[in-house]
Amino acid sequence: MTNAHPYPDPDLQEVITRNRTARQLITTFARSTTTLADLWQHVTAALADTPTLVVEITRLRSEITRLRLDRADLMAAARATLHAHADGEHDPLYYLRDELSAQRARARHPRGKRGGRDAAS
Repeated sequence: MTNAHPYPDPDLQEVITRNRTARQLITTFARSTTTLADLWQHVTAALADTPTLVVEITRLRSEITRLRLDRADLMAAARATLHAHADGEHDPLYYLRDELSAQRARARHPRGKRGGRDAAS
């Protein structure tokens, strides 16, 4: 079962493009209506926060992806443990111990490889 994201992810490149366009328009308006220059500076300052927010959203998306993969791997290990126990395997908890150990190692070295795929993806 996949964990469907209830809200579509905004296209962050499009957000940056719209932000750049808005800043250019405000610069033009500020030059043409000098009496409102102070007002336009407030709007420009608010728009200047957008690139920082985009960087943070990108970082958080990456973190959420990593956490979802860790959770899915842990669930798979739990299922394998239950099946191993049902099959009478000698050490059914091996699967959970192995996955927990792997997750600890990934937490210590977050740039390492993750089962053939890059941890940042």
